Amino acid sequence: MAGTTMVFLIVAICVISGVFGEVLKRFIEYKKLQQNQNFNAAGNEQLNKEIAELKARVQVLEQIVTDEGYQVKQQFKSL
Repeated sequence: MAGTTMVFLIVAICVISGVFGEVLKRFIEYKKLQQNQNFNAAGNEQLNKEIAELKARVQVLEQIVTDEGYQVKQQFKSL
């Protein structure tokens, strides 16, 4: 091989290696972002479920407190 061919091959190998390295870094970052989004979606789903359960509990407590029997018991206790 001639000297210029060797120089060309060395430069080509370096450029290709650099480009491949950048593509690999971007791919890894993309996968990490995807995992975070999946985790956030699962976390949001769980939080929405907990909120629904808490709303149901608050509704039951409101019914108990607004019930006339509960208010009468509270009046007796205060006497």
